[in-house]
Amino acid sequence: MESKFKVEYSGTVLKVILSGKLDANNSPALSEELSKFKGKTITEMVFMAKDLSYISSAGIRVIVFAKQKVGENSKVFLISASETVLDVINMTGLANFMTLQDTYQG
Repeated sequence: MESKFKVEYSGTVLKVILSGKLDANNSPALSEELSKFKGKTITEMVFMAKDLSYISSAGIRVIVFAKQKVGENSKVFLISASETVLDVINMTGLANFMTLQDTYQG
């Protein structure tokens, strides 16, 4: 399954809606899209992962890149991730700098 994503920017919130797989084949396109928001005021980066079935190390790098280069001072949220995705997030230590939630109100 190919990755699909939609990026929405409203106020100071950057929301990324993910589905399918986020891996080395398709993470560069997401990274390129997120880089367009560099310099914008972003207080929250929200990754909606309900329909994300898989994330590889390349997908992890996109999230780290987004935090470091786009939303350096922002809070990062991962919403409704599957157990498979959460296992990878926890294994890599990424859970230490993001908030994992079932829902997002914003």
